[in-house]
Amino acid sequence: MNLLDRYFNVSGAGSTVQREMLGGATTFATMSYIIFVQPTVLAMAGMDFGSVLLATCIASAVGCFLMGLLANYPFALAPGMGQNFLFSFTICLGMGFSWQAGLAIVLFSGIIFTILSLLGFREKVLDVFPAALKNAVGPAIGLFIAFIGLQWSGIVVLDPATMTTLGDLTHPAPLTALFGLFVMAVLFARGIHGGILIGILITTGIGLLLGVIPFQTLTFEYSTETFFSLNFSELAARWQDALLAIALFFFLDLFDTVGTLVGVGTQAGYMTEDGKLPRAGRAFLADALSTCTGALCGTSTVTTYIESASGVAAGARTGLAAVTTGVCFLAAIALAPVVALVGTNVGADYYAALGIEGSFVAMYPAVAPALIVVGMLMLAPLRKVDWADATESLPAFLTLTMMAFGYGITEGIAFGCISFALIKPAAGRGRDVHPIMYGVALAFLLRYAFLV
Repeated sequence: MNLLDRYFNVSGAGSTVQREMLGGATTFATMSYIIFVQPTVLAMAGMDFGSVLLATCIASAVGCFLMGLLANYPFALAPGMGQNFLFSFTICLGMGFSWQAGLAIVLFSGIIFTILSLLGFREKVLDVFPAALKNAVGPAIGLFIAFIGLQWSGIVVLDPATMTTLGDLTHPAPLTALFGLFVMAVLFARGIHGGILIGILITTGIGLLLGVIPFQTLTFEYSTETFFSLNFSELAARWQDALLAIALFFFLDLFDTVGTLVGVGTQAGYMTEDGKLPRAGRAFLADALSTCTGALCGTSTVTTYIESASGVAAGARTGLAAVTTGVCFLAAIALAPVVALVGTNVGADYYAALGIEGSFVAMYPAVAPALIVVGMLMLAPLRKVDWADATESLPAFLTLTMMAFGYGITEGIAFGCISFALIKPAAGRGRDVHPIMYGVALAFLLRYAFLV
């Protein structure tokens, strides 16, 4: 314990070894769904379920270890939601690349990320972000994950007329999630460390007792079919399409990671007074190397997860928490049936009961309450935004709304950056905008013009 304390400077960060491990386990519990969602999504591109599951656990563990050991931050990494759908539906099914060629595309994007991280480019983008956006990104992520939590709980459901509406609050699934939310809120209000993790476990137990979460036995077999199975010849033959695909992954991962580091870093109190994140270069490097590892193992882009905020909310402040999350991912290889109970998607049955069909729906009642609670905790920096100044408040507002309702971290940052670069000069305050921000805003405009 003393060795871990000294290596990660746990005491210096105002934490304890036990709290760090608890925070790491909490983060794993809130993101454990990816272990089963990832192979399900990539199987649509023809990849072997058991091999992708194994690749997901290994790549996630490596990413968490790199983040903890290189940057000493409690940020966990895993294959990104959004990037996996981009891989299967756009790159493979849409553009016609084989999954082997898709992995080669992911590897190239990871190599570019690594080079840019070593050159300090990604860190520079983070540093020139205006204060208004930095104070809005964290709360925006909070609204985003709280919205996801409301959907995953069944409290908010799809509606053809209004897009979303209130779910069936008499159904056992949302009632289970609401009970879990109450339990977590009470534990948090009483200052009990580990309240989120305890709440997840209690909610899982209640869900099992009520039959909301079914007892299940997984019937897959592990394999290494996807490991080191990259195809570069397709990229050479279709180099123009390949460059476009690499650009798609570049935009999605670059700004997803920037947003997550700013948002969770602000929540954890890492941001300095001048708005910089210490050791950001190391964090970006860990993220980039993890993507390369994931591609070699057989999974889509590995990125920093917003669910890391749950571990921070549980008290995690150092890389020991990330290492703990990584150990949990390795343990999940042997304990997959147990982990599956927490990460069980019960959306199909719930939506069928509501008569809503034809859409990919996800519902994780054991995890959803944690996202709602963490989303609430991430709203505090909004008080630092100068709401009386339209050149500050409009970009912040667009960041908030577009991230939550546009359903993507990149979309929120994009609208925030574009509006900031436009309204400041229009108000005669162009000097408030760093030259790099104009380049970032232009890049986002080009993305919407050519890549969407």
